Amino acid sequence: MALPAVAQYPSKPITFIVPFSAGGESDLSGRILAQHAQKYLNNQPIVVVNRVGASGAIGSMAVKTAAPDGYTLLVGRIGSHAILPAVDTKVPYQWNDFTMLSLLELNPYVCAVKGDSPIRSMRELIEQIRKSPGTLNFSTSGNGSILNFGPQYLFSLAGLTKDHAVGIHYKGGGDATTSLLGRQVQFACNNLTSFFAHLKSGTLRALMVTTPQRLVDLPDVPTARELGWPDMERITGWTALMGPPGMAKEAVDKWIGVLGKLASDSDWLAGNARIGGIPAIRSPVETERFVRDQYELYKRLATSLNIRE
Repeated sequence: MALPAVAQYPSKPITFIVPFSAGGESDLSGRILAQHAQKYLNNQPIVVVNRVGASGAIGSMAVKTAAPDGYTLLVGRIGSHAILPAVDTKVPYQWNDFTMLSLLELNPYVCAVKGDSPIRSMRELIEQIRKSPGTLNFSTSGNGSILNFGPQYLFSLAGLTKDHAVGIHYKGGGDATTSLLGRQVQFACNNLTSFFAHLKSGTLRALMVTTPQRLVDLPDVPTARELGWPDMERITGWTALMGPPGMAKEAVDKWIGVLGKLASDSDWLAGNARIGGIPAIRSPVETERFVRDQYELYKRLATSLNIRE
């Protein structure tokens, strides 16, 4: 008796869950991936769904509890999969409760001042903070945000204490940038996407990037490595593709192949460039290693800053 044929993956539409709102880095990254991955997936549609709330936990849990058949995937983000589990012990998942498929892209992290600030370099900023502790302010989007962790990690690398400069917390990254433009703070560090237009217009001046090489769009801005703080390269935004725990091997293998093709796909690469992302396709093992390192970094920072709940 002939056995019924098993449908080849994928045989129906795939859903990407983005745990943050439309227009953010994870949303844009997920939509670009969905647009260009379909041609390698039997032209099956990929539907992007924003499941927002609880700093990314609601969308993440929707994927953790989904069927592991590869038809519901997560566009994970640094906030939902490194910072949140590191800061909040009550989050109902761990960073490694998912099937890691690949990193997608990295978002350059930049420290900046107002365009007409008398501070001309990162070294000048650090020396001013050192000489006059507690007098300079920086903007963040909360204690447990990369906008706060980045400067605090820099302070530790530069031999400063967490109180050498004062973090002023705002509702989001946009408000944190506006506060710098409005001179309510003297400096801020954030993903390049949030600063880019202001850097191009000259209303903000970049002092440092955390990428291994200088950015093509900011060729005069030194890297953290050039300034003597290579460990600052660990502070970077990122997005990754993940599946439910125990995801079917056929689906995992299919995505490994698709992502390998996308790594040299000119359309996908151009899409990432438009949103300021640096393509970062990696193997599942390399992705798991990267996410673990990120989680452990922010767990140590949260503990040292006494903000771990």
